[in-house]
Amino acid sequence: MNQSPQGETKQSVTRTIDAPAKDIFEVLTLPEKHKLFDSSGFVVDDEKTQRIQKVGDVFTMNMQGEHMGGEYRTDNHVVAYDENKMVGWATAPAGTEPPGWEWIWTLEATGQDSTEVTLTYDWSKVTDPDLLAKNLFPLISQEQMEESVSKLAAAVS
Repeated sequence: MNQSPQGETKQSVTRTIDAPAKDIFEVLTLPEKHKLFDSSGFVVDDEKTQRIQKVGDVFTMNMQGEHMGGEYRTDNHVVAYDENKMVGWATAPAGTEPPGWEWIWTLEATGQDSTEVTLTYDWSKVTDPDLLAKNLFPLISQEQMEESVSKLAAAVS
């Protein structure tokens, strides 16, 4: 498993993408596009969900991963939404409440066709002792996160 330095509860990566923030935001808020920038290999496809439009929206993804024993589904509860600036979700096994980890994408325009993109994986709200004892966090490495941002750049170019 990917072990984080003792006490760390989040990790972030930042990269400048040569695309307007609105184009990047459009890809991030359409769950059917998420497989394009998934570097974990877990995302199979979306469950035909609508575009993310506000905090409180929930979108469902079909997933695959040995850490969950094969195929599974997640409900992703939108926890951050600021048009063309930020979108984020807390992920949970389908039908359950999020156990405390979130994915937040922050976009900052640095020019007409240039955007600084930050992806943050935050598991600071995980409190379940059984889940913490499994030492799963971070499940996705910093390198995989960097690859996700690179794949996002390719998806919008």
